[in-house]
Amino acid sequence: MLRRLLPLALATFAVGTDSYVIAGLLPAIAADLRVSTPAAGQLVTVFALVMALSAPIMGALTGGLDRRTALLIALGVFVAGNAVTALGTGYEVVMIARVVTAVGAGMINSAASSAAGAIAPAERRGRALAFVLGGLTAATALGLPLGTLIGRADWHVTLWAVAGVGLVAALGIAAGLPRVRLPAASLGERLRPLKEGRVVALLAVTTLVFLGAYTLYTYVGPALREATGGSGPLFAAVLTAWGVGVLAGNIVAGRLVDRYDPAHVLTWPLAVAVVALALTPVVTAALAPTLAWAAVWGVALGVVVVPQQHRLIALGPAAAPVLLGLNSSAVYLGMALGGGLGGLAQEWFAVVPAALGLPAAGVTAVALLCHLTAARRRAPAVPRPS
Repeated sequence: MLRRLLPLALATFAVGTDSYVIAGLLPAIAADLRVSTPAAGQLVTVFALVMALSAPIMGALTGGLDRRTALLIALGVFVAGNAVTALGTGYEVVMIARVVTAVGAGMINSAASSAAGAIAPAERRGRALAFVLGGLTAATALGLPLGTLIGRADWHVTLWAVAGVGLVAALGIAAGLPRVRLPAASLGERLRPLKEGRVVALLAVTTLVFLGAYTLYTYVGPALREATGGSGPLFAAVLTAWGVGVLAGNIVAGRLVDRYDPAHVLTWPLAVAVVALALTPVVTAALAPTLAWAAVWGVALGVVVVPQQHRLIALGPAAAPVLLGLNSSAVYLGMALGGGLGGLAQEWFAVVPAALGLPAAGVTAVALLCHLTAARRRAPAVPRPS
């Protein structure tokens, strides 16, 4: 099993690193392409938007392919896009390359997760999903600092490194992953679960959770200035604690959903996240409690995606590429909206960055209420005959 899942996790690690690392290289990219830093920042924005919009569409179009073929096509697009980005000398060429890369990245996440869900036995599906998703969460903890460190000398090297990781993942998938086919279904059948209210409710919860998280996380640097004293290494230590927490939460989630109802598994991390975010202004005044706070919040956030993926696959195995693509879109939509909400809170209501934990906690509390409401409305179990 590990031989089949490892290249899938490597593929999602490449996607996660590619998603985050550009932000750390923006000054160098802007100088090299002779554009302003805000203009270079649009490379990040466009990548996230295209990835969010294209993931469910490409999932629907490629759902009839076996998972190995779909992944090899997606990784081919992804590697080619990063190679053109690394070779690009003009802003327009680099922007087009980022759009192409984003289409491949969106396909990879949903195809890798649907492949893991298909090849794992039902009693180990949660752990398989967590292992593959672990590549994405590991990129949060490790990919960004490593990529930024590599790119200090030349940002092109980072893009070549990401392309290289994608190529290694493609070789591993070609050699180790069998031709996994999802249950046969027409395009209409793959889209049918979208009419179910439960699907919409699950996607709404995912969006709200990440909207709340990124209301604070987008501005976490200024929010933690008192705790870190403006020190780069101390700030990196806090982010590492958060990233390791996310990775630990992801691992724990995989084991929990194989033993318990995924809906119940999701309840406690949402409650913990509400409390952690609400305490942000209090606990981030000194470094030691800030490190503990970051780890706890990271664990709570890291648990979220695996139960959501597990529940979506259970609702429609044949529609898994579409549903998982939509869940990925919900994550990125929440991240984008969270940054906007945090900015508006500071601009319109003069909220200081450390106090952004309060609106973030409010949005996460709404996500918890939506989750509890949807869980109660599930179809009741069929009574056993007496």
